[in-house]
Amino acid sequence: MKTFAPEVEPLSGLDGAFLALETPATPMHVGSLHTFEVPPDYRGDFLSDAKTMLSQRMVPLLRRHLASLPLQLANPMWVQGEVDLDQHIERIMIPAPGERAQLEAVVAGLHADLLDRTRPLWKMFMLDGLASGEKAYYFKIHHAMLDGHAASALAAALFDTAPVVLKTSARQKAAPARAHTRAPGALRLMAAAVQRDAIQYVKLVRNLPDVARTLAGLARSSGGEPAHGTLPPGAGRGKAAAGLTGMAFAPRTPLNVAITRERGFAAEAVPLAEVKAIATACEATVNDVVLTVCGGALRRYLARLGPLPKKSLIATMAISLRDKDNTDFHTQATLSLVSLATRIKDPLKRLQAVRGHTTATKAVARHAKSVLPTDFPSIGAPWLIGSLANLYGRAGVSEVLPPLANVVISNVPGPAVPLYVGQARMTGYWPVSIVEHGLGLNITLMSYAGQLCAGFTVARCAVPDVRQLADDFMLAYDELKHAALALPKRSKVAEAPVNTRQSAI
Repeated sequence: MKTFAPEVEPLSGLDGAFLALETPATPMHVGSLHTFEVPPDYRGDFLSDAKTMLSQRMVPLLRRHLASLPLQLANPMWVQGEVDLDQHIERIMIPAPGERAQLEAVVAGLHADLLDRTRPLWKMFMLDGLASGEKAYYFKIHHAMLDGHAASALAAALFDTAPVVLKTSARQKAAPARAHTRAPGALRLMAAAVQRDAIQYVKLVRNLPDVARTLAGLARSSGGEPAHGTLPPGAGRGKAAAGLTGMAFAPRTPLNVAITRERGFAAEAVPLAEVKAIATACEATVNDVVLTVCGGALRRYLARLGPLPKKSLIATMAISLRDKDNTDFHTQATLSLVSLATRIKDPLKRLQAVRGHTTATKAVARHAKSVLPTDFPSIGAPWLIGSLANLYGRAGVSEVLPPLANVVISNVPGPAVPLYVGQARMTGYWPVSIVEHGLGLNITLMSYAGQLCAGFTVARCAVPDVRQLADDFMLAYDELKHAALALPKRSKVAEAPVNTRQSAI
């Protein structure tokens, strides 16, 4: 039996926090649902093809194991080891009749289960039995290992951009013995933790004033409505920022409750070129369009349950802190708050109001990239963060305190070209994400090969019928599309250049 003396790689403070925050009701893994079209003459086994692909392109990220410190005094360390693919790839049969509803229900059930921390923190489930004849799989990986932008980098490392014939070696055909990774000794782990924390304390003290000012700016950019609820076309950054009146709490809705482990999931997709055309017609960004459609969907959904809140809903959104060419797999993002302007019925006026908020947020976010830390001291952090996470859920704090946000929305640029597993072409790439106490709905979108794929992840106690919400999203999209594309063509506004490139703000 092979053993290893692996190199120690500390988790960042942010990655360690995702581990410490995890409870049975709040798993901290992210996932994705993929569908594939195979050629008419395909006679292979899709599970074998996927296993061959992974074995031939096993990136170091997927070989990481956790090595815990004594008494969990600080964040664990990553160590490199072997991976037994038979333990990480599992075949699941979708119940009859194998339609979209059954596929989404299977994904929701799998997403509710915690990952095994004694193994590398990822797993793949091959989903057989689709009535369409397509192949599918659901992949999940702990958020401590990567963020949304890193997921795109992982896809680029694993998949082909053209069909290939995958050849399985004799070694791959044999079922490997379970691999064991020998963790470094306790003294070595503690020494590494103390060394990294000393460096982080120096950085934290040096940057603390700038960090505090930046966080305050991000919070203020979410509050208040722009003057009269709209931002006139052509309004510049200064006017947008001036129209905001400071931080405000979000209204309480059925989405904002303490959650249980049961999950729901739904998937939709719209043409990316069409979304960009809407953005261009309204002198906005793709991200503004996404937020406006999400707001429209929530207006429909909440109005059906009772009176629509008079105050606009607030979304928390991921802001990437990555440099353009950074493909590191560590989490490098922070969160911001932005109004969805849901008190405005007219979709075009709502889009302009959303644009005002995102313009103000982006001005602060540019500074955040150089200031906000994704790493910080970790000694004592697992105890403190874990205790607070358990207390927050058990004590129902999320149902007592006013919510800062109503929904999590992320918009991540993904692969622009079709991807392949062997000869099978990927036809869909839907994110499956995280919900938390007080935030029972997560809408994550990813662009893929000309589509904008939207994944709706919910706690079922907060959103019992996620398919209804996904249908509301499509109705809100059609409403905005018809209104936007009926507008007369206008010249570009010099004061506020339009950027239709998809981004997470």
